[in-house]
Amino acid sequence: MTHRRRLIIASLAGLAGSAASAAGAASPPALKRPPNIVVILADDLGYADLGCYGNPGKPTPRLDKMAREGMRFTDFHANGPMCSPTRAAFLTGRYPQRVGIESALPIMEFPAERHGLPAKTVTLAQHLRAAGYETGLFGKWHLGHHPDENPVRFGFGEFRGLICSEGDYSAQINRAGLPDWWENEVLKPEKQPGNTTRLITDYSIQFIQRNKARPFFLFVSHAAIHFPWMRSSDEPHRKLGKGYYGITNPADSRLGPHVGGPELREVVQEMIGDVDRSTGRILDPLRQLGLEGDTLVIFTSDNGGYLEYQGRYRGEISNHGAYQGGKMSLFEGGHRVPAIARWPGQIPAGRTSAAVAMTMDIVPTALELAGVPLPETKVLHPDGVSLVKHLQKEDALPERSVFWRFRGRRAVRSGPWKLHLSKENAPALFRLDQDPGETRNLAKTEPAIVERLTREITEWERDVDRSLANIGRTP
Repeated sequence: MTHRRRLIIASLAGLAGSAASAAGAASPPALKRPPNIVVILADDLGYADLGCYGNPGKPTPRLDKMAREGMRFTDFHANGPMCSPTRAAFLTGRYPQRVGIESALPIMEFPAERHGLPAKTVTLAQHLRAAGYETGLFGKWHLGHHPDENPVRFGFGEFRGLICSEGDYSAQINRAGLPDWWENEVLKPEKQPGNTTRLITDYSIQFIQRNKARPFFLFVSHAAIHFPWMRSSDEPHRKLGKGYYGITNPADSRLGPHVGGPELREVVQEMIGDVDRSTGRILDPLRQLGLEGDTLVIFTSDNGGYLEYQGRYRGEISNHGAYQGGKMSLFEGGHRVPAIARWPGQIPAGRTSAAVAMTMDIVPTALELAGVPLPETKVLHPDGVSLVKHLQKEDALPERSVFWRFRGRRAVRSGPWKLHLSKENAPALFRLDQDPGETRNLAKTEPAIVERLTREITEWERDVDRSLANIGRTP
């Protein structure tokens, strides 16, 4: 065992032994080694799409059970209302604007465009791999499609999945008619043997089994429930060389073969169930191999789901409960997402957290658990906060304002207050504890709060844009 590993384990034992002392609660067992970290990220899953968040059909028994066995967050937020920004925040612990990723990145049909992670970026996978972890990503990347933007260049020892965005679940072909399934840095143009969700799950299970004797970081990055909306039993919808940009005609619809039919809602619910079954299949070997007590598992979504698509299919896709807006919106439905953390023996079962937390908080959480010090340089220091003591004994998180920016629109959350700003509309201020649906604009009656939050978000924008320039890009 290296001297560095001994120091890490010693720090972990101290962390576990003191984590609950302030509240007088029983201390969790001391950690014998750095814990495994598993993050399962669904795509486009709405806040109320899980049974434990209000889906009346209850299509998610395994995730509901996971919530009962750990902590369920009710005020957890994606760092962006689309996939790429949130994925960037998850891997860097920083606001995605700091690395120039504010919207979904283009797919491979635009080969000259470069919008992926800057080369100077240091990811969670790189930090953990340097600390002795095995690292694997199975599923969707969507943080750059050039060779030097491949996941293996950013700390993942193993990658199987999609470099870009959505792909046919039975053929792994994107909407431009291009193949998109990779093994590390090699494109595999042939059809893969199975449904994408099942492939991601199978590779994840194999990774766990191979690395049961050493600490590992596993990123399970689902494409589901992003369109094309397909059953796991469907034949391939897309063909190589054919573009899929339509909406209403199943023959050329980017949305899949079931659009316009009465079964679309049923198909989406089945895809939610596929993600649930995948989660259960990944949790099972942790139990069978005796790794549950050594493994933190976090489940969440990269953004809210679609409530409709370009004015169509309302009520047939996702559900956000009381929250308005959906994917690509800065209203709550665009970024408030389900989040569940499970770690038997370390996170008490049956807890519900109303703390404001974000995707970017996962990085400092994981680094603290692994005994890895936070980067000292301002260019790399996380914006997120560690959730460790909150998970273990429900310590309050530090007070902070959190921010979003997307396609010219901005939002800031501070305590119960949320302010929306854009060039097109007057400021909109909401008090979420009294108006979770953001329906009563209080901007005119609370001008001091509008002024304070406007000042905060202006300062934040200057800061993140300076960071982007320092890391090698201009905004």
